[in-house]
Amino acid sequence: MKDAIQPRTLITRAKLTAAAEALIADHGYDALRVEEVVKTAGVAKGTFFAHFKDKDALMDLLIGAKIDGLLDDLERQPVPGSTADLIAAMDPMMRFMTCERYVFDVILRHSGAAMSDEIGPIAKTFGRHLIVVADWLRDGPFRRDISTLLMAEGVQAFLVQVMALHFCAIHANVDMRDRLQVYLDAWLLPKD
Repeated sequence: MKDAIQPRTLITRAKLTAAAEALIADHGYDALRVEEVVKTAGVAKGTFFAHFKDKDALMDLLIGAKIDGLLDDLERQPVPGSTADLIAAMDPMMRFMTCERYVFDVILRHSGAAMSDEIGPIAKTFGRHLIVVADWLRDGPFRRDISTLLMAEGVQAFLVQVMALHFCAIHANVDMRDRLQVYLDAWLLPKD
């Protein structure tokens, strides 16, 4: 049986995450340094590593929490009546996930796409996103010849592709929403 987490441990972890969030708000994710986090939190550097394996582990937690909040908003949206509605609903999440190249890189490393020993906050959001989209597709005006989960997996794959191309010098001039529109129309509304 696991020992109960001490209140002091929870307080220290909260101080570290609050310090990191404040620094990110001021300077962005990529500029965040562990040294600044511990200084702002008023704790020793070793304390940081008692709570987080490394900076990426902290980013997994913070970025995963942000995506979770965006998924909360997504779940409150009405069932999309078109691919354009689906894209508009997912746009805030897509914009956050591409707000910095560093954020997108962390998301890719922790999404489950790369083998990992544990499922962290970001990877869990990818599973949750599939469920939300599959539920929408079940009730929306989309194809009926394949499962909604398979359709949702395709939507997620195209979403990741569009975000990756956003950072590509050759393809960056195409708006993410426009590119996703082409992909989702072909995937969700195939011509007979």
